[in-house]
Amino acid sequence: MKQTAALTDALAKRILILDGAMGTMLQSFHFSEQDFRGSVFADHSCNLTGDNDVLNLTQPGAVLSVHTKYLEAGADIIETNTFNANRFSQAEYGLAEKVYELNRAGAAIARSAADSFTELTPGKPRFVAGSIGPTGKTLSMSPSVADPAFRELTFFELADAYHEAAAGLLDGGADMLLIETIFDTLNAKAAIYAISKLKEERGGEPIPVMISGTLSDASGRLLAGQNVEAFLISVMHTPDLLSIGFNCALGATEMKPYIAELARKAPCRISAHPNAGLPDELGRYKQTPQEMGAILRSFADEGLLNIAGGCCGTNPDHIRAIAQALEGAAPRPEGQDLLSKSYCRRCHAPTLYRISRDKIFSIFRYLSQRSECFSISYHFSVQLEFINLNQC
Repeated sequence: MKQTAALTDALAKRILILDGAMGTMLQSFHFSEQDFRGSVFADHSCNLTGDNDVLNLTQPGAVLSVHTKYLEAGADIIETNTFNANRFSQAEYGLAEKVYELNRAGAAIARSAADSFTELTPGKPRFVAGSIGPTGKTLSMSPSVADPAFRELTFFELADAYHEAAAGLLDGGADMLLIETIFDTLNAKAAIYAISKLKEERGGEPIPVMISGTLSDASGRLLAGQNVEAFLISVMHTPDLLSIGFNCALGATEMKPYIAELARKAPCRISAHPNAGLPDELGRYKQTPQEMGAILRSFADEGLLNIAGGCCGTNPDHIRAIAQALEGAAPRPEGQDLLSKSYCRRCHAPTLYRISRDKIFSIFRYLSQRSECFSISYHFSVQLEFINLNQC
């Protein structure tokens, strides 16, 4: 995590460019079952075709080439090839016990690519985001229609799986962790808990965390039912929070109103990496790089972005177009709405006080015992908390 200062400095100066889709790029190699196995898993008992994460061990050169193409296109941040490198997803391939190794190798490959480009242009450091996918499990919903109360696993079982993956990513050299494609906020909370525990175990060194949810459709809700504001409130407690945003499911045009809502309400940096439009009836993404770049430029012109990239259907051409479109665009000021005034409904007087995190609950207990009128609203930033108190 040595690059934390360089990362925050870069974010203050410009909109950082995230890379695009990894899976489709790897599919273009048309790997056979033998290629997926490599020499490492030549005698493995399960078929490995389709397990892109195992390529970190069996085809590292291919993974490195994808990172290189995105860096050449202008990416500042590259994601590790570890979206499904968790115990539950890898169990389908008989590789649950290889999760730490898969994550560490994935981060090391990305670290190597990022460092080679930083070496060429030291004034423009490149960063590695350790990708942590949602797994195929859900804590908020039952997989059984006949038994709504049933859950396949507990919160702490999922947290342990995230802890294992995050440890590998950090040991491999990730600069930050990206909890992405969140469809169930309780899953994300398990990841946040795991990362917080990992931070404590490692002496309290900051671990920057990007959080990116996925809105299931035009309703503006996650699959588990939360809307934009509920999602924001649910994850704002994340220690060392770097950004909150959305990815996948929607194209840039469809995502824009929800990014705008997030930008109005969030006292932190905002990220967006949408799909290349919406898929057609055959699942193909047809939005051109120029179209996508122009749409994301409109995000930036309205002051909505700190980090921008692509998800499904995007490739290095899309990232190149986005980087060119956003060149010179000012980043959204972090916490720009934090100091907006709040007013008591009775006396209309604004008051803003800075308060430490450990005092909030004692203040609420105190206020609950008072009969006077208080107007209370609190805003969270990455480092400070503010609370408005007014006694009429």
